[in-house]
Amino acid sequence: MAKEENYFRSYFSEIKSTLNSINLNKLYDISNLLGSIESSGKKVIFAGNGGSASIASHLTIDFINAVKIRAINFNDPSIITCFSNDYGYENWISKALDCYADSGDVVVLISSSGQSKNMLVGANKAKTLGLDIVTLSGFSSNNPLKKLGDINLWVDSDKYNIVEMTHHIWLLAIVDYIILKSKEEI
Repeated sequence: MAKEENYFRSYFSEIKSTLNSINLNKLYDISNLLGSIESSGKKVIFAGNGGSASIASHLTIDFINAVKIRAINFNDPSIITCFSNDYGYENWISKALDCYADSGDVVVLISSSGQSKNMLVGANKAKTLGLDIVTLSGFSSNNPLKKLGDINLWVDSDKYNIVEMTHHIWLLAIVDYIILKSKEEI
């Protein structure tokens, strides 16, 4: 039993450490950027792969329902499979941005490794479209996605679940911050 207790204590300690490693100024910058979308009539576009796609879906619903800011994500299997089939998997996010992004939108790209080719091609497309780019990544501090974002949140871990949980909690904290700020409670 002691080994199990030590495992979970260590695991939760690591999560606590990654959560607290955030540069708070970046959280405020992202919160202000995303919060400003409401008055501009633009939208937030979320994209991720695997577990990060689930985070993108959750955040989309919270932005639409709780924050009252227009948001979309690219998790529809028809979009993914059509664009992947027609243009190659590495290009599907780029093609989706071609179809759905408008000038002034913000794109949030979530990738645990920061090396997913579809995210990198998508980030480069977002740059050519003049979109603001927020990236969330982990693993290597020199990952290529981190270099492409305007604002980057990076988790110092090489464990997928630690990175994904940290991303999710940071993003949900931004949601709650925007809600409280809009009610002038902050």
